[in-house]
Amino acid sequence: MAASREDVKFLSNPKIGLNRKKYCRFRKFGIKYIDYKDTEFLTQFINEQGKLLPRRITGNSLKYQRRVSTAVKRARHLGFLPFIGDMLK
Repeated sequence: MAASREDVKFLSNPKIGLNRKKYCRFRKFGIKYIDYKDTEFLTQFINEQGKLLPRRITGNSLKYQRRVSTAVKRARHLGFLPFIGDMLK
């Protein structure tokens, strides 16, 4: 008599091996324009060191990843975002 998956008590999270489908949040919510002055939104795409997060982590499409990168670069140039972020988040 084998135990089913519901009968077994897990010591760790059983959803660790399951991968969720990544999606482009811009296409899902219909965002057309990425504003370089919205620093709270742009910090979602930057890690603690101030580097841009890649597409494989954020799930953005290529078109919107390019727009995010130009918006972050414009915000850095105008001083809204730092170039180097020591403990940015």
